[in-house]
Amino acid sequence: MPELPEVEALAQHLRDHALYRPVARVDVASMSVLKTFDPPVSALVGRVVTGASRFGKFLSVDFEDRPDAGPLHLVTHLSRAGWLRWHEQASSTPPKPSGRGPLALRVHLDAVGGPGFDLTEAGTQKRLAVYLVPDVSQVPGIARLGPDALDLSREAFGELLAGRSERIKNLIVDQKVLAGIGNAYSDEILHTAKLSPYAVSGRLTAEKVDALYAAMRGVLTDAVERSVGQGAASLKGEKRSGLRVHARTGLPCPVCGDTVREVSFADRSFQYCPTCQTGGKPLADRRFSRLVR
Repeated sequence: MPELPEVEALAQHLRDHALYRPVARVDVASMSVLKTFDPPVSALVGRVVTGASRFGKFLSVDFEDRPDAGPLHLVTHLSRAGWLRWHEQASSTPPKPSGRGPLALRVHLDAVGGPGFDLTEAGTQKRLAVYLVPDVSQVPGIARLGPDALDLSREAFGELLAGRSERIKNLIVDQKVLAGIGNAYSDEILHTAKLSPYAVSGRLTAEKVDALYAAMRGVLTDAVERSVGQGAASLKGEKRSGLRVHARTGLPCPVCGDTVREVSFADRSFQYCPTCQTGGKPLADRRFSRLVR
């Protein structure tokens, strides 16, 4: 799933390539991707791209403010398997709106068949969501977002954790509490901070909160710096190359050499290093035990 660093890089890629270009046509290949219907996507035709913004893990392509109609924002949440792909040229034949292939929506800029971008989604679980709204706060997921992970001060971060009973892994991926962090970077942040994923948020000492805050800032900032400037096509590989524990089950921890372990749930899993994070004790995996200690 694209997280804060990748979405920020995609926004920058659009700022570098799409700015001040008018929309020639919008093709919808999967009607289910559209979560709003008024205004229709055809309202973008002739509109000029004025910016690209990130809200947590949401990406917004911003269009000119017209006196007779106001601004418009094409907002997407890429979910688990969605992606944005830039093209210098594309087929001028509109796709059939079957929703069976990876293409969900295509935006032609300057001219039909010219440059632009596609929103795509791999796999059979179609969760990619697109909204066309005059105000980004009209997108329900954005309206519910907590503070951005890179906008918090240390003091505000400590206040956010105080008194909370959630396990720290669950809390820092809850977008209503803290926006932008997903499964992969939460694994990396907790490994860097040397914290168990099951540590209780409100029971962390001041020193551990310091370590967690520094790890969050460091991991995300480093990932943004590595990602911004990369082409959209290379961002996934760039993300994988920077991971130390996430998706590395069975491989040696690059810090201590212990074997990276995994805990799996019904629809997700996370990775950690026992030596670095849990005092050498492996966490029980619900695939083998009903009790997680």
